[in-house]
Amino acid sequence: MIRLFLVALFLILYLLISLPILAIEWLIARKYQYAADISRLRMVQWAFKVILFLSGTRLTVIGEEHVPTDRAVLYVGNHRSFFDIVITYARCPRLTGYIAKASMKNVPLLSLWMKRLYCLFLDRDNIKEGLKTILIGIEQIKRGVSMCIFPEGTRGEGIDELDMPPFKEGSLKMAEKTGCPIIPMALTGTADIFEKHLPWIRSARVTLQYGEPIYPKELAKEDQKRLGNYTQKKILEMLKQSSELPQS
Repeated sequence: MIRLFLVALFLILYLLISLPILAIEWLIARKYQYAADISRLRMVQWAFKVILFLSGTRLTVIGEEHVPTDRAVLYVGNHRSFFDIVITYARCPRLTGYIAKASMKNVPLLSLWMKRLYCLFLDRDNIKEGLKTILIGIEQIKRGVSMCIFPEGTRGEGIDELDMPPFKEGSLKMAEKTGCPIIPMALTGTADIFEKHLPWIRSARVTLQYGEPIYPKELAKEDQKRLGNYTQKKILEMLKQSSELPQS
C-alpha cells in the first residue's frame, strides 16, 4: 500500500508543480524549440526514474547498444502494463513520442504533457482518424522525432507473456514509409509491478531487452508485406531468451 501511496502522491505533485514550468517551456520554445524539447524530455525521464525507484522496480536492460542515438527510430514492444511506458521512456536517448489510446487525451494535465512530448492519440475504432494519426507519426519521424508503439492494440492479459495477439500491421507503416529502423523491445515482468495485484504496487524484477535494428527495405519482399508479423517474431524470440535468464 505504501508504494501505491508514494507513487500516486509523487505523480500528483509533479503534475501540479510542473504547470508553471510548462508555461515557461512554452515561452522558451517560441525561440528555442529544440532546447525546450530536450528540457521536457529530461524532466519526464527524471520523474519516471523516481517512480520506478518508489515502486521498487529492479530493472535489467539488455542490448541497449542496439539503439541508435543519431537518428529517429520506431520502437515496437509487447505490452503488459502501464509501467511499460515508464520503463521504456526513461531510457530514450532522443526525443520520442508515444502512440497512446484516444481516451488518454481526456486526462487532465497528463495529456498536456503528452502533447508537448510529441505523443499522439490513436482512435482504433475510427479508421480515418487512425490513418491521420499514423501520417502525423510519419511526419514526426521525418523531422527527427522517434516514435514508440505497442502494436497489440491493448495491454495483454494472458497468463503467459508469450501469449500475444497478432500485431496490427498498420502500426508499422511509420517505419515502412520512412525507412527508419525498427527497434524491437521485449518486456518481461512488468505486470508484476501493478496489474497482477490491483490496486497495489509491489517490487518486481523486470527485464527490458532491445533487439538489433530492423531495416524494412533490407527485408525479403514477403517480410516487408507482413512487417508486423516479422517484428513480433523477433520480440517473441527475445521474450523466450529473457524467460531463460537466471532469477536472483
